[in-house]
Amino acid sequence: MSFLLRNSAQEFTIYGTLVDESNVPVAFASVLLLAEDETIVTGVSSSESGTFLLKDLSANAYTLKITFVGYNEALERFELTQSKNFGTIMLKNNTEALEEVNITSKQPTLKKEADRFIFNVENTALSEGNLLEVLRSTPGVLILDNVITVKNSIPTVYINDRKVNLSAGEITQLLENSPANSIKKVEVITNPPAKYDAESGAVLNIVMSRNLITGYRGNIFTNYTQGVFPRHSAGLNQFYKTNKVNVNLNYSFTKSKINREQDDRINYLENTGALDEQWLTNNNRNTRSNTHNVNLNFDYFIDGKNTLSLSANTLLVPFYDYRIKGLTRVNGNRIFNFNSKNHSEDEKYNLGFDLDFEHRFKNGAQISLNTHFTDYNYARDQKVNSNYFFPNSINNFSTAFNTNSNQDTNILTSQLDYTWPINDSSEFTAGIKTSSITTESAIDHFDFDETSGRFIFDPTNSNAYDYEESIFAGYLSYNKNWEKWNFSGGLRVEQTDVDGLSISDNQKNKQNYFEVFPTLNLSFQASKNANIYTNYKRSISRPSYQLLNPFNFFLNDNTVVTGNPFLKPAFTNKFLLGTGLFDFLTVDVFYQARKDAIFEIPIQDNNNSIIAFTPTNINKSNEYGLDVEFYKNITDRWFLYLANRIANIEERLIVDTAEINQNQWYNYSILSADYSFLKDNSLSANLSLVHIGKNIIGLQRIDARLVSNLSIKKIVFSKKGTVSPAIADLFNTQDSALQRDTELKIIIFLLMMTIAILNLGLVISLEIRL
Repeated sequence: MSFLLRNSAQEFTIYGTLVDESNVPVAFASVLLLAEDETIVTGVSSSESGTFLLKDLSANAYTLKITFVGYNEALERFELTQSKNFGTIMLKNNTEALEEVNITSKQPTLKKEADRFIFNVENTALSEGNLLEVLRSTPGVLILDNVITVKNSIPTVYINDRKVNLSAGEITQLLENSPANSIKKVEVITNPPAKYDAESGAVLNIVMSRNLITGYRGNIFTNYTQGVFPRHSAGLNQFYKTNKVNVNLNYSFTKSKINREQDDRINYLENTGALDEQWLTNNNRNTRSNTHNVNLNFDYFIDGKNTLSLSANTLLVPFYDYRIKGLTRVNGNRIFNFNSKNHSEDEKYNLGFDLDFEHRFKNGAQISLNTHFTDYNYARDQKVNSNYFFPNSINNFSTAFNTNSNQDTNILTSQLDYTWPINDSSEFTAGIKTSSITTESAIDHFDFDETSGRFIFDPTNSNAYDYEESIFAGYLSYNKNWEKWNFSGGLRVEQTDVDGLSISDNQKNKQNYFEVFPTLNLSFQASKNANIYTNYKRSISRPSYQLLNPFNFFLNDNTVVTGNPFLKPAFTNKFLLGTGLFDFLTVDVFYQARKDAIFEIPIQDNNNSIIAFTPTNINKSNEYGLDVEFYKNITDRWFLYLANRIANIEERLIVDTAEINQNQWYNYSILSADYSFLKDNSLSANLSLVHIGKNIIGLQRIDARLVSNLSIKKIVFSKKGTVSPAIADLFNTQDSALQRDTELKIIIFLLMMTIAILNLGLVISLEIRL
């Protein structure tokens, strides 16, 4: 889709590249074309590679005006008689512009592009707190139960265009403990180009700020969050830049305690379908943790054409204490109560490192090489005990078991990309990538023996699992702009080899498959105020090694989480047709067909009163609907984003001879408003409301809920600091109820309770010019 509305084409084009005194591309600079009377004819912002392009220009005399914070203004007057290449334009540092830190609060802005929208949040009320809070207020992004979704699908998360190799829950933990005061923008890429992994059905790319001014600057920050229990974090950001190096080091420490209440109702049935027992459980969950985050970005500018970069993204959790206290009342043929206590202590770390090399050719082409390595280690000690109480107290008894589990994972990837700008209206990109994942995990289960008073090793529920995965990929991509048409398309191929081994039963899991993944974007500028666009993408969702791992991990005597070594990869085909009206409204219709989608489904054993949560392939999961989005600066101080989705979800699962079908229409509405106050705009606020109607996900029906967030930012200390209070779940309507009721005789009702959360942040900044 294209949201850049242009006048009818004229004759000529001007283009060029902006760099600083270290020959580093200057992104997002303002490039204006002025007429002889100094009125603005047109303008753009430079791309991330520093390039700019102005099209459809008539022969005339013009002035090219380039401005960006921290640099001297660049002016060039010229006569345009044919298309003009300005080549490389070097912007000079302004030695007086930033003699002191000048924090300016402003409104976030939303920019629509063919395959994505870009949410600019630098120096807004949202840029305080943590990265997860920024995503909560990003249009189109929803975070529920520690899972990030983009329009009902789970995206792949990137930071500075580098993939974060963590599970969905671990990504949430990483972002929650990462400060947001260095964030620049969030790119929500709904139709990722072929450059991205085929597993990236949608991409969230979090772009952090780079130091633009020679010298040192830094800040220290602290945040305090009050929910049921307090949570606080503190840290520092350090930036240093010379003509040869650019360094950014960030450290943060978070100490938290989180409370969660959950009510369950489980109906165990007889073979006839009649109710046998009903179990009513109240679970209280408390989580305490200490988390360290260390992030490093180091750029070395070898010369004007070559750059070497090293980056590290590390998460260290030396203390993670997880306690569940459950009280269950059993009604039916047997009447008794029992309580269970689950106490787990975890330690884990995730160390991610990237090495990048980039070379720029004279003709504007670029070649880049990336190598990534992740070292992940996890260990958990779990202690569980349960006490059973009967009315006569004679048959009372207790049980207990302990488990020790660990996992060690290494990920190594290498990627080579080549970009060739064929001319001012077309570009060709190609690349190859290899990735390798190896993981070793084990679990030892010990049951308490009342006779000996000792814990006895249980080989039935103990196991070890080895897993290897290799992916070889290549892609081609081509972009072309005509007078009224824009086209971008790509083709990616991937060969996947999987080898898993369950040690205890010598069960092997081998998968080998070759798949093709096309991507297409096509748009037509029908008039000055309207364009029509369509896109298509095929993507894959591979089962992770955690889901394939066949371990039985008991939460208590009656609840077990287990993997499924027979999972198949899921494939998605998505089609979209839409129109952009004026510069602030889009209307889209879409259809998404998913085959073998993977969901965790509770399998109920009525005879033994056990629930086993097992990942399962859903045979069909289709969705179609209508999206309407409105985004506009109502005034200079007020930005408003409104969105509404009306859609239908259909899911089907076949088990043995039973077929389960569920169908649900639902509504999804968003209101996000940003406003600046006071004459100097030093006070700003963001209000976000998301209403999710009753819908179904993975054969479970979820009741409607309202998600609400309010954040405020005030600049203090002569523009050298900020104070940023925020509150979540303003109306206490974020509680969620879900129900599973299928022909598999699963009937579960859960109510997860939350409470309004208050967050207070403080940032103090310092700068030293060299």
